[in-house]
Order: sequence, then structure tokens, then C-alpha cells
Amino acid sequence: MGNINITSQNKTVTVVLQGDFIDFEDNSLLQNITEVMPENISVDGQQINKWDSSLLLILFNLNKYANQNRISIENLNMPKGLIKMLKLALVVPEHLNQETLPKNESLLEKIGGFGLNVWKNLVTGVNFTIVCFEALWLFIRGKSSARKTDFWFAFEECAPNAMSIVALISFMVGLILAFVGAIQLKNFGAQVFVADLVTIGTIRIMGAIMVGIIMAGRTGASFAATIGSMQVNEEIDALKTMGISWAEFLVAPRMAALVIAMPFLTMWADFFGISGGAFVGILALDIPATEYFEHAFNAWSMKNFWVGIFHGFVFGFIISLCGCYYGINCSKNADGVGIATTKAVVSSVVWLIVATGIITFVFERLGI
Repeated sequence: MGNINITSQNKTVTVVLQGDFIDFEDNSLLQNITEVMPENISVDGQQINKWDSSLLLILFNLNKYANQNRISIENLNMPKGLIKMLKLALVVPEHLNQETLPKNESLLEKIGGFGLNVWKNLVTGVNFTIVCFEALWLFIRGKSSARKTDFWFAFEECAPNAMSIVALISFMVGLILAFVGAIQLKNFGAQVFVADLVTIGTIRIMGAIMVGIIMAGRTGASFAATIGSMQVNEEIDALKTMGISWAEFLVAPRMAALVIAMPFLTMWADFFGISGGAFVGILALDIPATEYFEHAFNAWSMKNFWVGIFHGFVFGFIISLCGCYYGINCSKNADGVGIATTKAVVSSVVWLIVATGIITFVFERLGI
């Protein structure tokens, strides 16, 4: 059985712990020290033989009392395990104080903080992109730690399962584009050129953009939610512990699947977009079917077709990178997954528009 000896001298209390402290119960220690009101406390555990959590509780209460009353306390000659557990028990969460509360910043400070935040995010994004492209290169060469099953599962989600929604939206966009074009072309009696308008607009840019927006809201959000949930469940930490690269195992298969799927989905969207225009032109505008398809065939060019395919290819990289980036950097709580999913979709759409503007400007300058 354990024994606690207390001696007091010149506002200094010395506590000596002796014996075995197993299921030990003694509430007199803290009471006796409170009566003395010391300025210093020294606890000597050199003579402790065996101990369990009951001793830890006694020392925790004693240290807590000393900290609250600003009394100096020393824990001498304690077992190593006991000291570690005591330090862990005494750790308290950080509280807001005057220094951590939001302060009123000047306009210059706000601009500087915004600039630093943008720079930090830019560096993080560039480093993430470099790591992901390295992982994708290893995946292409067959030297990645990713499983082929993950690639085919991601490809199934990106391509076959998305074909129905892509077909429906593209058909409706082609239909709307034909109606809008017909409103103006009717004024010149040239509604037959609706076929040219729909064909050129769809295969050059509209098909790829509609597929990009659909896949950003569907697949990009899925990537962010899936990887974000793994972050919350600490599965990504487990991969790192096992020495497996998260970029190779999680990002590379998804990126490869979406980049490969996007050109095919763009061609699929082109077909249904032109079909939607034909539906309006033939049934609503009374354009003969042979004449409509003759104009559509003459308006078709491989240059515009490959421009649209190139857009889809680039969009595949953008959507997969945005979805995986926000999933990897997701906060480890349920709210963080929702925020990551939202940011993935918004960022994907924004970067799609930016990329479209850049590609259009460059191709215009090159005469493509």
C-alpha cells in the first residue's frame, strides 16, 4: 500500500511518495497542502514501486491546484511513464485572449494580408500540381503504387456513368442555341444558317464547355468529397505511415481517368448538341432535313473539331486537379468536407472559364 509523507518548512512543502499506488484513494493530500498555503511544492517519487492511474489523478489535482494558485511545483524522481502522462493530462486547449482576438487592421494591412494569402495559396497549388504530374507520369510508365482497379473504377464513374447527363444537357443546349440563333436569322430570311451556327459553336467550344461544367459539378465534387472523407477518417495519414504516396495512390488514377474520358465525352456532347439543333431546325423552323444536314456537314471542319477536343483535354486536368487538391487539403471534420466540395466545384468552373479565354486568345492569334 502506498504512503504519502508531507513535511513543511518555510512555506515549502515536500511530498514524499512511497510504496505501491494501486487503486490508491487518499483525499487528504490536497487538503493538508491547502491549509499550509505554501509558495513552493516539491514532490519526490523516488520510492514509488508500482502505480496506476489513481496516482496520476492525485498528481494531476495537485499540479492543477499549484498552477491555479501560482505555486511553484517540482516533480522529482518520477517514473518516466508517469511524467509523460502527467504532462499530457495537463495540456489545455488554447483559449482566445486579447492577443489572439481579431484586431482592427488598416486598409494597407488588409491588402498586405490578402496578397500574402494569395501568394501562399499559389505556391501550395503549384507544388501540388508538380507532385500530381510526377505521380501521373509514374502511373503512365507503370511504376506507380496505384492499382489498375482504382483507375477503371474512376474511369467508369467519369465516362459511362456520365454519358446520360451529358447527352441530355448537350441536347438541350443545342436546342436553345438553335432557338436563339433563329430569332436573329429570321430577320434576314436566313434561318437555314442555324445549322452552321449550331455546328460550329458546338464542336468548337460549347460542347467542351458544357461537358466541363457538368463534370466539375459531378466528378470534381465527387473527387473532393471522397478524398476529403478519407482525410477526415485519417486514411491518408495511414497511407503516409505505410510509405505510400497519396499522389500516386489517390490522385494519379483519378486524373488519368478524367483526362482520358473528357475528349470522348466532348465528342458525345458534340453529337447530341448538333442533334438538338437539328430537332429545332427541322421541326420548329421547317427547314428540310437534307438541307439542314448539308449545311451542318459543310460547316463541320476538323480544325474546329480538334479545338473542341483540346479544350476537353485541358478541362480534364483542371477538374481533376481542383477536386483532388481540395480533397487533400480538407479540414478533418464533416463541415470541412462540405466546404472542400463547394470550393472544388467553384474553382473548377472559374478555371475552366479562365482557360477557355486563354486558349481562345492564343488560337485566335495563331489563326487556328
